[in-house]
Amino acid sequence: MDPKKIFTTILIWLPSVIITLFFIPNALDKILHSSEMNKIVSNNAILIITGIFLLIATALFLYNRTIVIGTILLASYMTLIVFIHMYKGKSYEVAILIVMATIFAAYIRSPFTFQQKRNY
Repeated sequence: MDPKKIFTTILIWLPSVIITLFFIPNALDKILHSSEMNKIVSNNAILIITGIFLLIATALFLYNRTIVIGTILLASYMTLIVFIHMYKGKSYEVAILIVMATIFAAYIRSPFTFQQKRNY
């Protein structure tokens, strides 16, 4: 194989791997340690459902055919987290960066998916 092609593939997938390394531990923490969390929603079932939602959304994000759906789900979730952090007076800048990084990672992997189709 061509080393340039391997290096390009690694660089294309690197942002997606970093995003995945954020969302998967977050989801597993919500599923496995839901009773120990001090969140705005204290219901264990809601935290477990949120963790399962994050795992499914991350899987959709990683699969090329469903990258748009996964990106929308992950970005929507993190946008909601941004609003919750604003409401609670917490720092929300990192959450905004995660939303932007999620969209950027999807665009890097599949730029033609995000372009408008033209009818000539």
